[in-house]
Amino acid sequence: MARRLFFVPQVHRGIAELEGEDAKHLTRVLRVEPGQTYQLSDNESLYLATVEEAHKSRVSFRVVEKSVAPQPKCRITLAAALVKFDHFEWSVEKATELGVARIVPVQAARSEAGLERAAAKRVERWRKIALEAAQQSRRTRLPEIAECLPFAEAIQMEADLRLFADEEGGVPIHEAISPAASVAVAIGPEGGWTDAERAMAENWTRVSLGPHVLRSETAALAALSVVSSRLL
Repeated sequence: MARRLFFVPQVHRGIAELEGEDAKHLTRVLRVEPGQTYQLSDNESLYLATVEEAHKSRVSFRVVEKSVAPQPKCRITLAAALVKFDHFEWSVEKATELGVARIVPVQAARSEAGLERAAAKRVERWRKIALEAAQQSRRTRLPEIAECLPFAEAIQMEADLRLFADEEGGVPIHEAISPAASVAVAIGPEGGWTDAERAMAENWTRVSLGPHVLRSETAALAALSVVSSRLL
């Protein structure tokens, strides 16, 4: 049976500690006991470790074995226009499960007014959602959750392949994908991109996700599913 994976802040001299909610989950839900074995990641390496002590809000481990965490073949960035936060949180969760390396919230012209100001207070929550999704999906490195960027800045990001999902048409996404070390995928808000934003993204490859108009979070899932299945 696959062992549960947990992220720890660091491993020092073969010892790692978990505190807070993850420790409480181990002690209260999983009923962890000394001697039990889990996988740990410090976001660089992967460890097999046994529980040494378990308290209500702190669990300590001793490393049994260290291995190098596998490197993804491609670094994928999701540039996602801000939408209502419950929908955006869902995108963060699913993008993490699909192996995205970086998530950049983008203030688009048609993003709901005020979301960019509130986004600064949500970044830590998004990082927590990404942590939980990474543990659930057993990926060994956490995605970076960036601060919100205005569209004009986000569209300048560098990548070997830059895909601009557009409901008004483009190359079918599966035809636009080619081997690349880095890929950026831009997903618009509810209401789509403006003509001005399309003009600013002229150096990106416009791609279509099919004949139907998708919700922003659905579009992100559809695009990333294709990209990750072909490049990761």
